[in-house]
Amino acid sequence: MKLHGRPRADMLGGAGWIAAGAAIVIASWRMDRFEQMGATVYTMPGLVPGIVGVVLALLGTALMLRAWRSAAREADAGAAPPEPLWNARVLQMLVLCMAYAGGLVGRVPFTLATALFTGAAVAWFAPRDAAPIRRYGMALAAGLGTALVIVLVFERLFLVRLP
Repeated sequence: MKLHGRPRADMLGGAGWIAAGAAIVIASWRMDRFEQMGATVYTMPGLVPGIVGVVLALLGTALMLRAWRSAAREADAGAAPPEPLWNARVLQMLVLCMAYAGGLVGRVPFTLATALFTGAAVAWFAPRDAAPIRRYGMALAAGLGTALVIVLVFERLFLVRLP
């Protein structure tokens, strides 16, 4: 079975997430555990990054399995024309990410920057045939909801000061 189009991109993306997750797990394992200072397994610095690395690797595996199943279904139904790995939507998302990271974060309050970025991404990538009120309403709700959850989780739960 030959991979092309979306299954190919998902297979490569899954492999990338598995590699990133493995690198994070290895780096977190190599961190000092501060045992000489009486630290427990739950307070060592590499615990949370290690868990995140494991989750990334598992999700990468799930993405690869989904791509493999999708390729098998396409092979049974007949081959679809190959799609480029880099298409206009990927470039558009990269532009949005760069505008967020390079233009908004640090210049406007973090909550506002995150709400604007998430809302813009949802509005831009929503189906074009959706009613404008629904499209922009969902974008507004997603932007505000995402920004509030991120701020609450990081500042209240993890005690991390956001920019």
